[in-house]
Formats: sequence, C-alpha cells, structure tokens
Amino acid sequence: MATTDYTIPGEPDLETIDININVGPQHPATHGVFRMVLTVDGELVTDVDPVIGYMHRGNEKLPENCDYRQVIGYHDRTDYLAQFNTEHCFVEAVEKLTGITPTERSQYIRVILAELNRITSHLMFFGAFSTDVGIFGTAFMYAFRDREYVQDFFEEITGERLMYNYFRPGGLAWDVPDNFRERCTQIIGQINSGLKDLEGLLVDNEIVLTRCRGLSRVSIEDAINWGLSGPLLRATGLEYDLRKAEPYSIYDRFQFDIPTGENGDVYDRLLVRFEEMRQSVRIVEQALADMPDGPIMAEGMKRTLRVPEGEIYMRVEGPRGEYGVYIVATGTDKPYRHKVRGASFSNLSALRAMSVGNYLSDVIIILGSIDIVLCEVDR
Repeated sequence: MATTDYTIPGEPDLETIDININVGPQHPATHGVFRMVLTVDGELVTDVDPVIGYMHRGNEKLPENCDYRQVIGYHDRTDYLAQFNTEHCFVEAVEKLTGITPTERSQYIRVILAELNRITSHLMFFGAFSTDVGIFGTAFMYAFRDREYVQDFFEEITGERLMYNYFRPGGLAWDVPDNFRERCTQIIGQINSGLKDLEGLLVDNEIVLTRCRGLSRVSIEDAINWGLSGPLLRATGLEYDLRKAEPYSIYDRFQFDIPTGENGDVYDRLLVRFEEMRQSVRIVEQALADMPDGPIMAEGMKRTLRVPEGEIYMRVEGPRGEYGVYIVATGTDKPYRHKVRGASFSNLSALRAMSVGNYLSDVIIILGSIDIVLCEVDR
C-alpha cells in the first residue's frame, strides 16, 4: 500500500518540545489547595509533579500539647468530610490503651453516625466528580441536596455542621435527641430515593461511561505496592475492608457486602463508592433495629483522663481508605507522640503513575477519582 508524504518541500523539520503546565494551587479542578506541574507533549501527559504542603498546620504536633479530649477536635480537622470516622479512630485508640469499654448504646450510635458520614462524604465526591467529568448541573445539585438532609441531621445531634467533636473515650458527649430513630428512618428513605436519581444521572450517563471506562487502570499488585486503600483498592477487585478484615467497634455484628470492581479504572472507583452507600444504609438499618437504651458514657469516667504508659496504632475504614492513629502515652493526660496515617496522602502518592500516558483533560478526572482531602494530606 502506498504511503503519503505530507512533508512540504523546502520546509525545515520542526523540533517539538515538552512544555510544563501549572495546575493550581487555586485551580477549581484541584479539590483544594493542591498543585500539579504537568509536563505535556501536545495533549499527552508525560510527567506529573504533585506539590503538597499548602495546608500544613501542625495537626499532628499540636495535639501533643492537649489533653486527650481536646485532641478529638484536631481529628475533625484532618479528614473534614468524615469527621465521625476520624473521631471514631482516635477514641477507639484511647479506649484500647486505657482498657475503657464504651457503653452498648454509644457504640451503636457511633456506627450509625460513622456510616451516615461515609454517605455524606461519597455524596460530596459524586457532586464534585460530576463537574470534573463535564456534566455540572443536575447531578451536582441532587448529590448536595441529599447531603444537606444528612448534614442537618448531624447539626441536630451535635450542634455543628462541620467539626462535630461528639465522640468521647468511653462513649459520647451527650445523648441523641428523642426522635433519633424516626429521623434516621426519614434520612434513609431520602438517601435511597436520591441514590436512584444519581444512578441515572451519573452511573448510567453516556458521558461518564465514555470518559471513565478504561481510564487509568490499576492492577491489584500495583495498588498494594502503592499503598492504596479504600475504594481505590477495592476497585481493582481486591475484597479488603477493615470493617471485616480487622473488625473494630461492633462491626462484626452486622451483615454487609464489600463492593469491588473488575478493571481498577475510574469508572470502577465510581461504582464502588456508589455501592458502598447502599451497604452503609444496610448497616444503619441493622444498627437502628438493635440499638439498646441505656447510658451513653462508661461508668467511672473522670474529668481528667490519664492514659497509662504504652503505645498503639489504631486504624479504621474511612470513606477514603485506611485512617490510622499512632499514640505514645507516658501516663499523663497528654499524648507524648501523636501521628496520623491519612488515606488521602497514600492514595495521592500514586497520582503520577496513574496519570502519565493519558490526556490532559483526563488527568483532572483521574485526580477527582482519588477523592483527596488536602487537610488529611498535609496535616
């Protein structure tokens, strides 16, 4: 077969060079104060240099000057979209160090709030992701509409819409309102109705299918080597969830499935998060049915909590993956050392490998599919 020569006679051969494009730190597609320096050859990304540190606030060091109850507020300010989950991790760590057993009622309430918080976090993801993929509008508004129903419920319980500071070693700060069961039932009904809307708007959307299927595939082996956890890990097909692998609190009492993907691509990450919301609803329904009456704080708790000498690493399954707390106690009312393992930080470390070889417009979608929270990255 003959080939066509498109070279213009007399014209010199042109040398092409890669150029750098700065995305952030204020770009609306960066999900926070995050910066990417992209090296591109035309529209093809050949290198990615993630730049973090814009949100560093000493969130690991400052708690070493606070008593154990004051530290709870700092965990609210790490993953600020999953505050109940981060609080849950810290109070479980303190309880294991001290030997405190939280009351039955408080443990059920913790699980209910943590799972509802998982749903609000994923709804934030779906709202933001719809803008990343280029279908801003109805999907964004529907996701945030349902998120607001749950946020209002959290405000009724804690008095706060963002930094709840509600869990305590041994139980809870105060009991839930008398209409807690009825309001939870209403919220679940709204969530189930909203999930049907989002399924048609996002999961079955032709634009989402075209742009996300096959994009940024990750194998199980690579996911493990990169330290991925949460929906990113399960999207590769690996069935691993700390709520089942290392059951904490009372999660071993509930029946729920671990959603997994098949290809490890952006679309599977979306599907896994969508199904996780349904599983969280299952857990909440079971917890509501079994939640007992009784006290919300363990007996004998003193105003000053002194933790005996020792160290511990506690981890929970947050909406973004493994959220861990490492504490060294020396017998005082303050932690001697306090470190946080943020899922967003570990997941973000794979951004370069996940992005190189894709087009510039697709890198924004890939970043969105990781679902980072920069306060958890920088700490």
